[in-house]
Amino acid sequence: MTHEFSRTEMLIGPEGLQKLKRSHIVVFGAGGVGSHCIDALARSGVGALSIIDHDLVSITNINRQSVAFHSTIGQRKTQVMKTIIQDINPSCQVYTWESFLLPENTSSLMEEILSTAGRRPDYIIDAIDTVAAKLSLAVYAAQAGIPLIASMGTGNKLHPEQFEITDITKTSVCPLCRVMRRELKKRGIASLKVLYSRETPLTPSPDAERPEKPSTPGSISFVPPVAGLLIAGEVIRELAT
Repeated sequence: MTHEFSRTEMLIGPEGLQKLKRSHIVVFGAGGVGSHCIDALARSGVGALSIIDHDLVSITNINRQSVAFHSTIGQRKTQVMKTIIQDINPSCQVYTWESFLLPENTSSLMEEILSTAGRRPDYIIDAIDTVAAKLSLAVYAAQAGIPLIASMGTGNKLHPEQFEITDITKTSVCPLCRVMRRELKKRGIASLKVLYSRETPLTPSPDAERPEKPSTPGSISFVPPVAGLLIAGEVIRELAT
């Protein structure tokens, strides 16, 4: 019988598709990387998705985020994402949290996610920006024995073909990776799967409307989405085999 995942089943087989339907994936961040990653997971038949993002859609998100349209400005990213998923895959269970991940709430938030979903995550995806939160999530996942993949910096880049998935210890060039390597070592974390870019970041022109935030990275339509799709592919292949 033909269904929405028939073409996927041709590649991964009925058992692979069933494994995805039984999977629960937790995604932190529904922005440029996270929203496209979540979209791909839903289109692959993943059975349960927990999405955590505290942000509202803004006009500056339109250039790269799958949740961002003029019609969704001001809405919760998590709720827009949930609506999209339900239209793609109505049988997918979607749980949302409008929370900001902090070191002090990582464990309690994860416990809430486990309790609400009624099952342990099969994978955690880190598509957030702040170093402290990324480190806290990496420590939690290592201690809990839950697979995690973390997105490193995608801003100020123009070449998505230079993305690579590898261990944090094998990264170079990326400033965020450098900080993460140092801080993970301090915390006794020897390994972390990451997506990073070998591209040297560009120096963006200042935002004329926000001169008080000179560190705001530039972004473009085709870089963060590629990162999200690569992460989704890595997770799907692991779970389906």
